[in-house]
Amino acid sequence: MVPKNQKLRLGDILVRQGLISDMQLKSALESQKKTRQRLGDYLIDAGILSDRDIAHALHTQLGIEIVELRGIDIPRDVLSLVNGAILRKHNVLPIAFDGASRNGLVLVMSDPLDMVAQDDISIITNCFIEPRVSTAREINAVLDRYFGKGETLSAAEQFTKEKAIKDHDSQAVVEEEALEVSSAPIVQIVRSVIEQAVRCRASDIHIDALEKQLRVRYRIDGVLIEKMVYDLALLPALSARIKILGGMDISEKRKPQDGRITVTVDRSEYDIRVSILPSYFGEKIVMRLADKTALTKSKAELGMRKDELVRFDHILSNPNGILLVTGPTGSGKSTTLYTALAELNSEAVNIITVEDPVEASIPGINQIQVNPKAELTFATALRSILRQDPDIIMIGEIRDFETASIAVQASITGHLVVSTLHTNSAAATVTRLMDMGIESYLLADSLVGIIAQRLVRKLCPHCKKARIATPQEKLLLGKSSTAETIIYGPAGCPMCAETGYFGRIGVYEIMEITPELKRIIATKGNSGAIQSTAITEGMKTLHMSAINYVLDGTTSITEMMRVSFDE
Repeated sequence: MVPKNQKLRLGDILVRQGLISDMQLKSALESQKKTRQRLGDYLIDAGILSDRDIAHALHTQLGIEIVELRGIDIPRDVLSLVNGAILRKHNVLPIAFDGASRNGLVLVMSDPLDMVAQDDISIITNCFIEPRVSTAREINAVLDRYFGKGETLSAAEQFTKEKAIKDHDSQAVVEEEALEVSSAPIVQIVRSVIEQAVRCRASDIHIDALEKQLRVRYRIDGVLIEKMVYDLALLPALSARIKILGGMDISEKRKPQDGRITVTVDRSEYDIRVSILPSYFGEKIVMRLADKTALTKSKAELGMRKDELVRFDHILSNPNGILLVTGPTGSGKSTTLYTALAELNSEAVNIITVEDPVEASIPGINQIQVNPKAELTFATALRSILRQDPDIIMIGEIRDFETASIAVQASITGHLVVSTLHTNSAAATVTRLMDMGIESYLLADSLVGIIAQRLVRKLCPHCKKARIATPQEKLLLGKSSTAETIIYGPAGCPMCAETGYFGRIGVYEIMEITPELKRIIATKGNSGAIQSTAITEGMKTLHMSAINYVLDGTTSITEMMRVSFDE
């Protein structure tokens, strides 16, 4: 079955829905002729609409049902009807038979007006097509789940066969490696590993050389999960391919190397920082994925509670001073800083950043990347920045006395400085800066706020299980042993890939520097005195914030312990 209104074109639907104007449609159609893309693809690539906008427009106008694909379980007999390569070609997904006679097939499509795709699948399956709509990203993620592993394994087997033939025919030479990596199977494996990582929401890809195997793991929601295992013979070619993409030296295998790759997956651009380190059984490769748009969130998306947002806004309203965001690597510090900058960004202010590296591009902000080879360090860049008439300065990280000293001087002379530091709590940040050599009276004068943060995994709302807390858990939660306290734990279901968790949320400790705290800092008070005073003035510690998330069912007690074990 095809849509009743099949003659209606996507452009007309989007204009009718008020999502684009006639002028935008005309301009898009002209540009589309040059790029030879489908109209929907062009509008998404140009940033005019999102894939979700187009899906909803098609649903409303054509009456085609939108399908939520996350966690869907497709019967094996339905999946076996069509080859995975054909499904990828048309970006479609059969999910069920329609009707008792099984002569109808429910087909999820990113473009339900694509009659060629419907006809192809209908001929292959000998079924009538009943279209449903979803986004290309969601369809690809499910295709990865069912076909991704098989596709990369078959590519790996093909590469191994080709290599065996080559080794048999002639003795391989080192110079051949550069040519070897351009072979289709290796290119396909690297691309597939990156694409699947993106669709799994991974933040990092780890490729480990074990004694006899090559292991690929993804860090999802802060936890490493093994995804694939290959023959160790694949490593040299895999490493060489990644080195070529990252602009590194493929002949160097004894020294650590760093590189950078930019890829486009599902029409979103990703920046990948690559680190290669020689290990006992071969090179270990770690790739850190960063969506160029993901770092610039709205304040509401950070996960701060209402009282925390009020404190955050109040700190940002200071015309000068230092705001520090602290926490370990991967705790969301950069996201918080970029959100603060996006909030402060306007035509009336001159914002300059010094970063290592620049993690996301923000329109209207001057961003500088440090380059030690050109003697452009945080300290030298900061000295030059101060002659550029800045209003707000962002320093990627305060690493030494020189950088800290310039930051303090800049804040005292009328600039708002925002930066990060690696400490365990807000109070410990003050003593760390004193240990670096910053005078306590200057610190008291310059600091306006410190935010310590962590990320905790959120329990999957579809499968989390309620239970009564044990006496030991009640003690950790600060509850009376006689009170009946309900908490939640992970269970596991298809919606969360059987992990029990889906997504992460920030846990914050926001310390606004009040006159009383300034007095304690100026008199070189220790971190205990600073923390107890801040608590009496309304600050919630990381432990207190995490307790709230446990009690309202957002996260589990094990996640709470992971982020606040030191309290």
